[in-house]
Amino acid sequence: MDQPPAIELRGLSRHFGERTALRQVSLRVPPGATVAVLGHNGAGKSTLLRILATLLRPHAGEVAVLGEPLPRRAFAIRGRIGLLAHEPLLYRDLSGRENLRYQARLHGVGRQRVERLLAAVGMEARADEPVRALSRGMVQRLAVCRAVLHEPSVLLLDEPRANLDPAAGELVEPLIGRATGATRVLTSHDPEAALAEADLVLGLRQGRAAFAGPVAELDRRRLAELYA
Repeated sequence: MDQPPAIELRGLSRHFGERTALRQVSLRVPPGATVAVLGHNGAGKSTLLRILATLLRPHAGEVAVLGEPLPRRAFAIRGRIGLLAHEPLLYRDLSGRENLRYQARLHGVGRQRVERLLAAVGMEARADEPVRALSRGMVQRLAVCRAVLHEPSVLLLDEPRANLDPAAGELVEPLIGRATGATRVLTSHDPEAALAEADLVLGLRQGRAAFAGPVAELDRRRLAELYA
């Protein structure tokens, strides 16, 4: 018997005024799978992640995450989702350690987890400085810690390695990569890198699904057309 999908979209649509961000998008993502969401800026990638993160409501269609319909049952799954977005979602005047300890209290996570994560991303020495004083790469490392602090079942990753040099990218890989076992939705402006770590691909063009399915079945000519 097939497992129920971790994420299921059926005819998902979302608009902002007269502009349609997503139109009739459908996709099934099995538990533990990674889906790469590709497309130009403005194609609807970030809007899709914000809907899955329960930050936006769909205007049409059906969305379910971990078996719970959104937005009606959003409260049931918010604690099982980790979002790494363009904005780090950190308080700039607090230190990295203070930010993470605050998030830990919200999630019922012990302080030991905070210290382990700071060590994992090499931020122990700078963890007590205010976020506003840190480089963008350091802030991104803290944002990764925040996103995975509660060991979520679903990771929503919007350009997760932005601002990271190769060494920092290696540090965060165990926290957000395939080895986590989480179901991952990954957006990227580097199609080849994203496809290399994905099981499924969703190509968006002006809010529509230009293609959706297993990476192994992707016609590379269609991928090139997506960015033409």
